[in-house]
Amino acid sequence: MKMMKHSLLFLLFVGAISCTSAQKTQQTEEKQPNIVLLFVDDYGWADLEGRKESFQTPNISQLKTESMEFTRAYIPTPTCSPSRASMLTGKEAARLQMPRHIPHEHEDGSNTKEFHKWETDPVRRGSRNWLPLEEITYAEKLKEFGYYNAFIGKWHLGHEPYHPIHQGFDEQIGVSNYGHPRSYYPKFFKDNNAYTEFDDKKGVYLTDVMTDTTIHFLENYDKDQPFMLSVWYYTVHGPHIGKKELIQKYLDQGMNQKYAEYHAMVECLDISVGKIMATLKRLNMDDNTMVILTSDQGGFFENGPLAGGKRQNTLGEGGARVPMFIKYPKMIEAGSECNTPIQTIDLFPTFMEVASGKKYTDENIQGKSIIPLLQGKEIEERNLYFMRSYEDQYAAIMNGDWKLKKYHSGKFELFNVVDDISEKNNLVQTETKRVEQMKKELLAWEEEVYAGWDEVTEENSYIYLLPKNKKREKKRLEAIK
Repeated sequence: MKMMKHSLLFLLFVGAISCTSAQKTQQTEEKQPNIVLLFVDDYGWADLEGRKESFQTPNISQLKTESMEFTRAYIPTPTCSPSRASMLTGKEAARLQMPRHIPHEHEDGSNTKEFHKWETDPVRRGSRNWLPLEEITYAEKLKEFGYYNAFIGKWHLGHEPYHPIHQGFDEQIGVSNYGHPRSYYPKFFKDNNAYTEFDDKKGVYLTDVMTDTTIHFLENYDKDQPFMLSVWYYTVHGPHIGKKELIQKYLDQGMNQKYAEYHAMVECLDISVGKIMATLKRLNMDDNTMVILTSDQGGFFENGPLAGGKRQNTLGEGGARVPMFIKYPKMIEAGSECNTPIQTIDLFPTFMEVASGKKYTDENIQGKSIIPLLQGKEIEERNLYFMRSYEDQYAAIMNGDWKLKKYHSGKFELFNVVDDISEKNNLVQTETKRVEQMKKELLAWEEEVYAGWDEVTEENSYIYLLPKNKKREKKRLEAIK
């Protein structure tokens, strides 16, 4: 496959619990490690072999044997844009006033107004249409430690003036204004400049293009400084269009067309991960590279044994819990496991400590370094908080094994997600003292978050109509005319 040339790129492109790992020798100051972040879209916690027999993910399974698996990794706001904003900044997305994904006000994927409101949100809460440029990203901080930052793939944190090259990244490849492609075969996007050189090429698959772009970067990297490579996949987000040659075997297993397409997408993702890991090894980079594989929220399809997912009960384990594997041979015991609940905001300070070799403190972020966990030590007990704003269910608090979910209608649910991974036994009526304490702590967190929000007015926002109602609204306006 013909590779994208650099001349075509954007310019210069919680409880105190220990993990089951033997402590490795700490990072020396001899050579800073490279960092590769493989961030998958809508990849469910359960969607890999070993958890569901129907999936074929041998390369991710191999990565698991070389990594520490965080079995309870979570997204503070499990949906596209907020998950990216929180991981990028180390902040809870709610504090960024982004409790929803960014929709598109205009056909080119851009927005002119700073906020939008969601049609079916009971409280019509405003949500940002781009990540403000004044927010400090991990790319900007890593630059202070001498890192070169490259970004490949899905951004979904604002249109061109807010793209990665304006947020600390030295180069960006394959970035679109849109939250997902039009198709995984050309033409990939409706009206944007991401991978346009493939528009007239038949049979080219978007995930393969991203894989080849990543390998090209690794093979041609010649700078005398460490790199941070962010590979944010468009897959396995819809439209669910699998690689054609991989679909039939899943149809032969009796799956319906869309689920077979999804399995083919997951298999293609797995092949991509395998190729990238093999390239790091071939280039003798693997021993001094930290590799992270994780996802932005739960899966679109079934997520059993976890409850919920992308489309409903999103603060359930199936929506908020994501796969996470971290490989770093200089620090992590291969094949180890950590059951301590963490959130993806914790990656920001972790990257800083890996890059600097020193403890990192920042009162402006909520993320906490997980270096102690990677070394088999303990971290201080803490609450984890969740918020999104689409429907009745909107907030949650987690403390150790316990999670309390909150609804605008006044309903609460309490689950022990370790003893009851499927969240079938609501204990809100029996664990009354625990419930009251967690309610108070969640309310205090909400009040603190809201205190930092800007006013959302009609002038700086618009109401996003769901697709089914856009046609109705168009007919109404035509009738008025």
